[in-house]
Amino acid sequence: MLWRVVQFALAAIVIVLVARKLAAEWGAVKLAASEARPNWIALAASGVIVLATYAILIETWRVLLRGWQHDIPFWDAARIWTVSNLGKYLPGKVWSITALVVMTREYGVSAAEGATASVLVTLVNTIVGFVVALVAGASLLEMPLWAVIAIAAIAVAVLLSPAALPKLGGLLGRVLKREIVLRPLAHRVLLTAAALTGIAWMMYGVAFWLFTKGVLGSAPGALRDYVAIFAGSYLIGFLAIFSPAGMGVREGAMGVALERAGFAVGPAYLLVVASRLWLTALEVIPPLIFLAFVRRRRLSTHEEEHSPTR
Repeated sequence: MLWRVVQFALAAIVIVLVARKLAAEWGAVKLAASEARPNWIALAASGVIVLATYAILIETWRVLLRGWQHDIPFWDAARIWTVSNLGKYLPGKVWSITALVVMTREYGVSAAEGATASVLVTLVNTIVGFVVALVAGASLLEMPLWAVIAIAAIAVAVLLSPAALPKLGGLLGRVLKREIVLRPLAHRVLLTAAALTGIAWMMYGVAFWLFTKGVLGSAPGALRDYVAIFAGSYLIGFLAIFSPAGMGVREGAMGVALERAGFAVGPAYLLVVASRLWLTALEVIPPLIFLAFVRRRRLSTHEEEHSPTR
């Protein structure tokens, strides 16, 4: 209970600080908005690329599950992944995993393997994302040495994790006082997952570059800067476990990085606000469509079962 109160308090502090920064620069943001020349084709293209990136991340999760001989159909996996992803808007970062585990039980995936697959794909995605951000533009993000060392240590631990999974299952079982059996994964499975997440982060960067062009009418600077800015700010927000969906933290990191990349304050924070709305819409709309489709299908099935026979 105390930790939850602390989480909400920290999230509120960060959001207030970012709101104060936006309020102080609101005149510049309004001026930038009035001078912007939106490119609707670029905006549409950025949205399509983000949705394609989601498809790659869903397939990454399926790759890990297939390593344990669980093959969930893609569209069912997409429904589970997108709906459970709504849990990121709650403090704590664990609700998405919890929802995903519950929803995969109907496909014969054990709670232990469902949770492990979700945690592994998150770890791999996070580590690869930081590597992409470092390679694309570490100077923009001012990554300290300790962060680079920590990322390298975690990377080694994850690469060694397939062989360690059975032991990890036994350890969790002793802690939770229940039998938890985790089968090992082939290294090629994890390497495939790492390659897919690397492609996903590059696609996110391209989408952000197109989004900038779409909002401002132009996207100055090198494409690699947009990859670094998006990946770095997104992951910094993700690691702020107290902040729902990285709210406030991601915006602060993105604003600073955009200014370092040479953007004026007005266009930088216009992009910050617009990108939050853009990503939220792209994260929320797909699961709502899936939920509406499932509800309609259930209603249709119910009507068929209770319709009078002729």
